[in-house]
Amino acid sequence: MIAPIGPYSPAYRAGDFLFCSGQLGLVGDELAEGLEAQTRHALSNLKALLGEHGVDITKVVKTTVFLTDMANFAAMNDVYVEAFAGHRPARSTVAVAGLPKGALFEIEAIAHG
Repeated sequence: MIAPIGPYSPAYRAGDFLFCSGQLGLVGDELAEGLEAQTRHALSNLKALLGEHGVDITKVVKTTVFLTDMANFAAMNDVYVEAFAGHRPARSTVAVAGLPKGALFEIEAIAHG
């Protein structure tokens, strides 16, 4: 598990729901290079976090994606579709002024199960 970079829980279970804090495209302590690589690694980190709590990505019911540049939406979306395969949870995508460590992408998720 990648340690959080702040005073929060990476995931918190409330009843049948698992709330996953934002995941960055970190490889160890460093960000992957570029938007697509960061998206892939962040989604991989999310899958690993879910797995630690016995939850599969198909149990994700809602995600929120944070991008520092909406011009990256299409490229992010291509990687996102690969990661979720045929599963289509509800999603919001938000443009932000900045993300921790200078990341280009971050994803948080809510899973049921």
